[in-house]
Amino acid sequence: MDFLARLGLSIPLIQAPMAGTSTPALAAEVCNAGALGSLALGALGPDEARRQIAELRGLTTRPFNLNLFVHKTPQPDSKGEAAWLDALAPIFAEYGARPPSALETIYESFAGNAGMRDVVMEAKPAVVSFHFGLPDAATITALKQAGCLLLGSVTSLAEAELSHAAGMDILIAQGWEAGGHRGMFDPDAADDRLGTFALTRLLVRWGKLPVIAAGGIMDGAGMRAVLDLGAVAAQLGTAFVGCPETNADAGYRALLASDAACHTVMTRAISGRPARCLANRFTHFGQRTDLPPAPAYPRAYDAGKALNAAAKSHGETLYGAQWAGQGAPLSRAMPAAELVARLAAELAATRP
Repeated sequence: MDFLARLGLSIPLIQAPMAGTSTPALAAEVCNAGALGSLALGALGPDEARRQIAELRGLTTRPFNLNLFVHKTPQPDSKGEAAWLDALAPIFAEYGARPPSALETIYESFAGNAGMRDVVMEAKPAVVSFHFGLPDAATITALKQAGCLLLGSVTSLAEAELSHAAGMDILIAQGWEAGGHRGMFDPDAADDRLGTFALTRLLVRWGKLPVIAAGGIMDGAGMRAVLDLGAVAAQLGTAFVGCPETNADAGYRALLASDAACHTVMTRAISGRPARCLANRFTHFGQRTDLPPAPAYPRAYDAGKALNAAAKSHGETLYGAQWAGQGAPLSRAMPAAELVARLAAELAATRP
């Protein structure tokens, strides 16, 4: 498969979906600049997903990617969740608030989600990508019959094997360096923490599917490095957070633009799944050794979002989900189209 030719891309670049941060405007600007823009649907219900897809379609005629979260639907654990809320209560109290009385499953998985499946099938996007796992065989078949190119995010060769068997067309090799949620199919399994270079090369040598490299890539030189390892494209997320088209708030942008960008932490405390975040007050809390286990994703996120809202109402921005990869110090704040052009020029300059 010629990935670039199939999608008409002028640069081997995918903007990572970044649920909660990316927007239809960001995806459109990236698409119109010749790369593949992505719209994250993992945190949306069907009505809002339809609205955002329509907005994106109003801004570009180019191919785009719709991203879905395929996590296991969590079971409520009243005792464990109460213990977690009790641990958070003193921080809420600092801001004159109380934790939620109980946690909710605030995001539905794409697995078995007929409403979201209908949305995606109606949209028939050029690309559909999956994070945290894979949908059922019938959904995969239907999407393929609709002409969608299917991308599966993996963190290991074992997940790559499962993705190949399920019918994925391309793998996204998510390295340990990557910002945001770790894409492990089972967040409680042992994690070999493979870096982007090692994982990309391992999957390229395995050779059963094309590979897109993701994690820590911030400029044209990084893109060239993974292309030289055999990747067909690079996926960049943190590089786009500082663009004015994203939903990142002022506190997030300020932290990313400061020396704090040199420090990222993998934490479960914010959402209930491992995710790489700029070091902040929430990640510091999560490093305590006296805490009960965080509730399952996304139920822990219900508490995390409530705490962030309480803190922000008092001017404290350091309890946010300020996701960022280890390449964060290389971030550049500029319009998305300008960043894509800069990356293209940097990549071209690396040619012998």
